Amino acid sequence: MKRLILFSLLVINSHFLINAQSLPPRDEILRKMILANDYFMAKWPDVGKTIITNRERPSNIWTRGVYYEGLMALHQIFPREAYYDYAVNWGKFHNWGMRIGNTTRNADDQCCGQTYIDLYNVDSQPERIRNIKICMDMLVNTPQNDDWWWIDAIQMAMPVFAKLGVLFNDTRYFDKMYDMYAYTRNKHGDNGLFNEQDGLWWRDADFDPPYTEPNGEDCYWSRGNGWVFAALARVLDIIPENAPHRNEYISDFKTMSKVLKEIQREDGCWNVSLHDPGNYGGKESTGTSLFVYGMAWGINQGILNSDEYLPLIIKGWNALANDCLHEDGFLGYTQSTGKQPGEGQPVTYNSMPDFEDFGLGCFLLAGSEVYKIK
Repeated sequence: MKRLILFSLLVINSHFLINAQSLPPRDEILRKMILANDYFMAKWPDVGKTIITNRERPSNIWTRGVYYEGLMALHQIFPREAYYDYAVNWGKFHNWGMRIGNTTRNADDQCCGQTYIDLYNVDSQPERIRNIKICMDMLVNTPQNDDWWWIDAIQMAMPVFAKLGVLFNDTRYFDKMYDMYAYTRNKHGDNGLFNEQDGLWWRDADFDPPYTEPNGEDCYWSRGNGWVFAALARVLDIIPENAPHRNEYISDFKTMSKVLKEIQREDGCWNVSLHDPGNYGGKESTGTSLFVYGMAWGINQGILNSDEYLPLIIKGWNALANDCLHEDGFLGYTQSTGKQPGEGQPVTYNSMPDFEDFGLGCFLLAGSEVYKIK
């Protein structure tokens, strides 16, 4: 009898262990994504409504651009007409343009172009890409490569170059994309913003050495590194196998993956300060979403080993879907806009970030790739 009881307990424990290491069913992943997105669309039914925080901003700035990246990813796996219409109406409201027009060199302004191009690929109306093409052609045809002085810019604009390069079969977009990426990686600040030794990025020149966190470590901001990690995944997903510098992007992606694997929290999230868990430590959804997105994409493409990274993705997604997402669809533990761990603190389950849109975009990107895992 004792052996039978012991055997039964082992079977039960094994069952729970297997379940703990398994992804949720696809319909459950999708349900959480729909819940979060429905919350936002109900709160912001007017796609052109300005965003008012410390000042008033138009709704085609980078924060909303990132949201629409996530919405298009959701639409790819669940093509609900309302999602497409919401994105098209947003583009139409802004005349498929950018915040300060076609002469902007600011990557934050160009982020909206990612969705404009995606919508053009669905319905090839020339006005959808006219402005973003003019703007990016300006960058291609001028010598400056130093516009991306902060690493967030890599995610905002790099995929735009990749999409245009594929759309027009023009490698000049790939070449310029690499030149600007390489300048940020190797030249901004004292010796570039990527620390190859640690495999992580300083957000901008303000944070490279001698700047340190309270514990004496380098300052590697979670969301900033998440932007780069996600951008590499997005670009690699777009460009052809024979595109120039593809192997360099893969190398940086794998380097970051290996480092991020070692510093995930036990609860599945990543700290806002990747090398100083004591500096505003705690759950944070945006960096976590971007890391989950990149790792899930890496597994789906066979670039990352599933046995090695799937447990991280499961922990990360479960933390996002179960610990961060409210029952009404509000996404908690979202750090406000900024540039370092101390911004928008405290970050809590109930704290309201200054912008709700970009955090949701990151969450939808993560869910869309987790959904695709076989």
